[in-house]
Amino acid sequence: MNDDQERLYNLLKEAFLLLDFGDRQLFARYDLTISRYYALYHIDEEPGLSISQLSDSMFCDKSNATRVVKGLEKDGLVKREPHETDGRTLRLFLTTNGQELLKAAATAHSEYNQVRLDRINEVLRRNLIDGLDILNERLREFL
Repeated sequence: MNDDQERLYNLLKEAFLLLDFGDRQLFARYDLTISRYYALYHIDEEPGLSISQLSDSMFCDKSNATRVVKGLEKDGLVKREPHETDGRTLRLFLTTNGQELLKAAATAHSEYNQVRLDRINEVLRRNLIDGLDILNERLREFL
């Protein structure tokens, strides 16, 4: 790895850690972890998805997704319903409380991101978006 590549990697890693730490602090105000927030987010985006689909969306194993869903279900935020044609599969849906909590947390997260990213001008933002799209496409090749 040349010096520029190593510097880029370290900057990306540091940006991720800073964003992640801020997200953890923000979501804690809603009694959510990052995993719980994104489980709610993905279930809201695709009502009725399975735990396997959720684990794929969250880049985690099925047992971890199951643990998160069980906690959300216990807290009255998610409900599991049997699949209409496949009795082995459960479909996931947000409850009304889950929808309300997600909406509040997502609004706060959006506002927080506006503040965190407001110093990046439009040209730099477009370049970062384009570059990170290319990087993410390449990284997916290694999954």
